[in-house]
Amino acid sequence: MPPRTRTVPRKMPKQQRSKDTVDVILAATARVLVKEGFDRASTNRIAEAAGVSIGSLYQYFPSKEALVAALVERHIEGMSAALEAEMAAVADAPLEVALRRMVTLMMQAHAIEPELHRVLNEQVPRVGRLHRVHEVEDRMQKLGRAYFERRRSELGPTDLDTAAFIVVQTIEALTHAATTHQDAAPAHAALVDEMTNLLVRYLRK
Repeated sequence: MPPRTRTVPRKMPKQQRSKDTVDVILAATARVLVKEGFDRASTNRIAEAAGVSIGSLYQYFPSKEALVAALVERHIEGMSAALEAEMAAVADAPLEVALRRMVTLMMQAHAIEPELHRVLNEQVPRVGRLHRVHEVEDRMQKLGRAYFERRRSELGPTDLDTAAFIVVQTIEALTHAATTHQDAAPAHAALVDEMTNLLVRYLRK
């Protein structure tokens, strides 16, 4: 059996200079992944694009997979923070407003560097971060369910756990499809409108 590829950093940067170096390396990783794809990317190519020595890269990241895993983690952490803030902001908002904000948030997350998003999404299982993606979805479902509970009297579905699952998975599936099939996908504003209308019709009595 071949040795398992390490996907965790060798060490975490503590000083600002080290943090800046890691930021530069990860930014270069993103550029190389978008331009060349995962299979053609290499740690040597990434180090060259970052303007650092391969030794400096290996000081923090033991493999290409570890670099991708770090990018996935950053993306997930950013999404989680944005999700928490967004749901707190719409805690008392009408149903249509809250759903539109949820849809818009997911659309924006997928729209930022869509090619990089596609590459990272393809590599999530390879670098062992699928559970982290599921954690974000689970958190979104819990936040959605809490919001639905406050507006239970307006809703048709009585099983709010199922309703939250359907809403979150519908948003995720459609936004992912819009990113991966950009030529066939509707315009951003039209898609947000139609997804919001779809979900409102499903939830409202």
